[in-house]
Amino acid sequence: MKNNQFAIVPTDSEAAIAELQKIHFITPEMTALTTVPAVYQALLAKGLPEVHTASGLKHKFNNIMATSQQTLTEWLADATIVNNQVFYNVGLQLLGFLPGQDFDLADPLLAMRDIHLPMVGDTAFDRESLYYAWYLLLNTRGNHGQTLIESLTTRGYFVPFYQLPNEQKPLFFNGKAQAVFDTNTLIREVVYVEAPLDTDHDGQRDLLKVEILRPAETATGLKVPVLYTASPYNQGINDHAGEAQMHNVDVPLTAKEPDDNTYADVEYQPEQTSLPAPRTPESTTTTAEETFSREKSYTLNDYFLARGFAVVYAAGIGSIDSDGLAPTGDVDETTSTVAIIEWLTGKRQAFTNRDGDVAITAWWCNGNVAMTGRSYLGTLATAAATTGVDGLKTIISEAAISSWYDYYRDNGLVVAPDTFQGEDTDVLAAEVFSRSLKAGDAHQIQAKFDQKLAELTRDQDRATGSYNRFWDERNYLKNVGNIKADIVMVHGLNDWNVKPRNVANLWDKLQQVPVTKKLILHQGQHIYINNLQSLDFTDMMNLWLSHKLYDLDNHADALLPNVLVQDNTAAQTWHGYDNWWQDTTDALDFKVQYKELVPADHTVDQRAAHFTDKLPDKLFDHYKHHLDAWQRDLLQEDKLNPLYDHRLLFKSWQAEDDQLLVGVPHIEGSVAVNQNFGMLSFMLIDFGAARRLTVSPQVLEAKALDLGYHWREDDLKDFKLAGETPFKMITKGHLNLQNRHQPWHAEAIQPNVFYDFAVDLQPLFHHLLKGHQLGLVIYATDMKMTIRGNQDLQYSLNLNDIRLHVPLKNTHGILKGTFFMAQIN
Repeated sequence: MKNNQFAIVPTDSEAAIAELQKIHFITPEMTALTTVPAVYQALLAKGLPEVHTASGLKHKFNNIMATSQQTLTEWLADATIVNNQVFYNVGLQLLGFLPGQDFDLADPLLAMRDIHLPMVGDTAFDRESLYYAWYLLLNTRGNHGQTLIESLTTRGYFVPFYQLPNEQKPLFFNGKAQAVFDTNTLIREVVYVEAPLDTDHDGQRDLLKVEILRPAETATGLKVPVLYTASPYNQGINDHAGEAQMHNVDVPLTAKEPDDNTYADVEYQPEQTSLPAPRTPESTTTTAEETFSREKSYTLNDYFLARGFAVVYAAGIGSIDSDGLAPTGDVDETTSTVAIIEWLTGKRQAFTNRDGDVAITAWWCNGNVAMTGRSYLGTLATAAATTGVDGLKTIISEAAISSWYDYYRDNGLVVAPDTFQGEDTDVLAAEVFSRSLKAGDAHQIQAKFDQKLAELTRDQDRATGSYNRFWDERNYLKNVGNIKADIVMVHGLNDWNVKPRNVANLWDKLQQVPVTKKLILHQGQHIYINNLQSLDFTDMMNLWLSHKLYDLDNHADALLPNVLVQDNTAAQTWHGYDNWWQDTTDALDFKVQYKELVPADHTVDQRAAHFTDKLPDKLFDHYKHHLDAWQRDLLQEDKLNPLYDHRLLFKSWQAEDDQLLVGVPHIEGSVAVNQNFGMLSFMLIDFGAARRLTVSPQVLEAKALDLGYHWREDDLKDFKLAGETPFKMITKGHLNLQNRHQPWHAEAIQPNVFYDFAVDLQPLFHHLLKGHQLGLVIYATDMKMTIRGNQDLQYSLNLNDIRLHVPLKNTHGILKGTFFMAQIN
């Protein structure tokens, strides 16, 4: 294991001792102890909260080695001092590391350094330095991906703290909320928020079902902040309806009618519609009428339920027990998302039932709201933030869409999310319209939704793939300037579902917005990262949310790196940076010649290269069903490769040193096609034999992460190095040749006439190893993402015109995970 901790708050010894007293590790009884070993033994005893007898402690101590020859029991019997050798031998075992396997009892300090664990540099401890070393140890992550204090939590250490009076809750330790709330007594209730919408046109404002989990202490006056997850999947998914709506992608590319469109022609303008009056309640209450048994939860939210935060889930318009029609990303969906926040902050009404006659307020909420979630969930968090709604203090958006056009389209082409060929906004709406799963409700509403579905199918315009008013309405980037909430963004550099451009564009626009923003880029696909062994993500979010929602002065803004990136060449390696590509000044600039990427100052051949998009029918059918084989063959250099004549492949010279490719690769050139339409696709490849990280974290231990005491669990995971491979696709991009300048403007092209093009690929952050080669592949049909007409299209590219620009970042000033030798202050 290699530890990467960014959420340890630097604390001097005086403050550390005060905090240890607050959580009862230092008690008044300890003042009577006259030796440091006696104090150490008392600390160790309190560090075993599950043990309540002297004989039980002796058994536990006998299972711990203090030195290579003595158990902890034996060592304590004769100890006159506590040195760092013994302290960290014992400490490593308390953290779950095994002597002889994870570290050597003869040199525990070497393991502390190698694993990157914080430690005190003193050789022999006095009482003060012992306390400080213990404080650090409690905040150190162990072999199971949790800090020692979290491990003690799961074993009942904080159970006595459940009885603390409300004025002493929540309880913070090292700047993070602790699990002093009993999850067995959580209040579960349902309310129905009235949104300023009537999307199903029934003459009444849409009611939205909201599921709430809050600490029992809120019933006696404690006000808590809310983690709100807007999830259209929360009340169920109609997979059958989604599958029935899927589009055939084996259709030909066709010529678009040329136009003179400017952005003004496609800009979304909101329509002014009359809205039914709000309901008039007959009475008001503080008690809900309805509860629920088990929500579809997110484990990060579960973690915070034990630590003094309420959690709210809402599926939004079109879901079971709510009104309205599912619209996939439009303004109404954003409005319905924001309505929940407005109720939580006292600016909108909700009711205890669907009749809307008894009103209820979020009287238990302190007015501070955060939004959490991945994919569609993170997307709605982003959408809500761009409204500037009051009370939304922060969002943690993971793998979120910032513009739906960048999800389902690319530069004038229909481009599917990876593994979802044929999906579009109408397919997604059909899936999440869970009202259709209730026969009685469906009987009343299905006809209206079918009409809405037909509108989505028409307006999304798969025929052209061009940007239009429909997509402009679903472009949250236009409203980034409204954002007032601080933001944490998490995204996978290998996420080809919500492609990296979505987070990159948002991050770039946020540079001009006066909010605190943090970005975490991992090497995974479309995943959560709150259960990784090598990164203290949950602790980081605890630090962040304790600051944002409880106004705790814990230095979260300064401690968390602006940009945190997982290295793609080594396991369990994370680096912090000041920015993504915005501060890069260097670049690799290439021209091309036959099979080669060459430096830009190199003289190249002045001639054209050609490839055909048409495949033999049998081969085309094979690749449709074996997409990995298609991508593998696309990158093979062997002339016998069946795709050899169906793409152009250029490789650079071997890199003389390691290089960080960081930013937005840009390609320019000129192309001709034998029809009056066409498309190009591009891949940037890392060629070189290497063991590469898996793109999905592997389970290290099932249900190893306890999220509280007798509460919920999560699997411990991390990325591992897989077997050696000869290459890896870094990034890609696509272009409709009729949209060479703007996605909303279709230009005429003539057969066999060369036209200039320029295209940005998806952004990257990639460590290219010394001796590896950079590869550029130019092709047309992307079997995984574009439509697949298998047409007789012949492409010619002027080699003399092709330019590839790849930004570089220098490696100076990289911040790594926390490792320090602490000194007593």
